[in-house]
Amino acid sequence: QVQLVESGGGLVQAGDSLRLSCTASGREIRNYGMGWFRQAPGKERESVVVQTTGGTTEYADFVKGRFTISRDNAKNTMYLQMNSLKPEDTAVYYCAATLRYYSDINDYAQNWAYDYWGQGIQVTVSS
Repeated sequence: QVQLVESGGGLVQAGDSLRLSCTASGREIRNYGMGWFRQAPGKERESVVVQTTGGTTEYADFVKGRFTISRDNAKNTMYLQMNSLKPEDTAVYYCAATLRYYSDINDYAQNWAYDYWGQGIQVTVSS
C-alpha cells in the first residue's frame, strides 16, 4: 500500500499563491490515479482536481484557471499549485490515491473512489 503526506499549507492573503506537495512512500504514484480534495468547515469533502495514470485531468469549476496539478514521478510526489487564492479556498486539503480503474473520469472525483488518503493540511486565505 501507499502512504501519503501533504505539506506546504499555511496562512496567506487573498491573491497569493501556495504549492501543496503530496509525498508518497511504499509504492510508486505513477501506478495510481490521484486527486486533491478539500473540506471546509461545515461542508463535505469535495474534489478539487483528479488525474488518472494516463494523465487525464479534471478540475472542479471553482479552481479552473487558478490551480494546477502535477507529478514528479522521480520524487514520487504530486503537487497542487494554487494561484490567485480566495478566502473561499480556505479548507483542509487532502491528497488521495487509488489503484482502481474507472472508465468515467467523474468517478475519480468521488471520495469513495480512493483507498489511500493523506492526513490533510490546512490552507487559510485571509481577505
